Amino acid sequence: MKIEILGMGCPKCKMLYENAKKAVAESGIQAEVLKVEDMDKITSYDVMMTPALVIDGKVKIVGKIPQAEEIKKWLA
Repeated sequence: MKIEILGMGCPKCKMLYENAKKAVAESGIQAEVLKVEDMDKITSYDVMMTPALVIDGKVKIVGKIPQAEEIKKWLA
């Protein structure tokens, strides 16, 4: 599983990255969590607001910071 955090490194982006890592650790799944800061890559997902969370190429949330519990539901 591939999880991408889209954002330019702002505090909200960093918080979403940490929440995603926590969700992966707590769920016990194998997943790669990546930060994506390249604007061309971000806009390739049609995302105009960050942070955004992408799981296996599908945008799950934009402009918000879900808690680890909510992210774990998307990982199941």
